[in-house]
Amino acid sequence: MAEERVFSRYMIESPHKEEECAMIVGEVRNMGYLHHFEWGCKSGVHIGWAILEAESADQARMVVPSMVRKEARVVGLTKWFPEDFED
Repeated sequence: MAEERVFSRYMIESPHKEEECAMIVGEVRNMGYLHHFEWGCKSGVHIGWAILEAESADQARMVVPSMVRKEARVVGLTKWFPEDFED
């Protein structure tokens, strides 16, 4: 039986300047991750958000265009269930 791979989920927040929007969105599209991202640009909030599975925070960060990658915030996510809080 093949070893099961365990992934974690990460939320990525990728801020950018208004004048960078077209370039950033285009690069995300070219990298193949456009369907993962939601954008606040049309509301005047120049940030892209994505939630995805990756093996590490460093791997998750790689979906962010290189020109804004160091400004990106990558947060590991935990999903809680009611049974996690039962005595």
